[in-house]
Amino acid sequence: MQGGKNAGESMKEKASNIGASAKAGMEKTKATVQEKAERMTTRDPLQKDLATQKKESKVDQAELDKRAARDQNAAAREDNAAAKQGAPYSTTGEHGHTTGFHHGTGGTYS
Repeated sequence: MQGGKNAGESMKEKASNIGASAKAGMEKTKATVQEKAERMTTRDPLQKDLATQKKESKVDQAELDKRAARDQNAAAREDNAAAKQGAPYSTTGEHGHTTGFHHGTGGTYS
């Protein structure tokens, strides 16, 4: 059954990566179309260059977002794998203090 779980998680990661790639592709296409529209509406070479620079900036940002999503998906996969193997960390915070509430014994304090 372990193999089935790993395959399912692998498929989820692949689907998330495909989604990130598709989103980046759409953003790049929108940037290109917007650049073409801006370049067609002006005769000023400076404005045309500005439109190209804006497109390149948007394309670069889309690529960075895609890479960040892929990195996040890979990190989530590694975290899940570590949790299944018995994570090397505990549920305590710094210096051995638990991260939840501490409930008293129900007694009164004087």
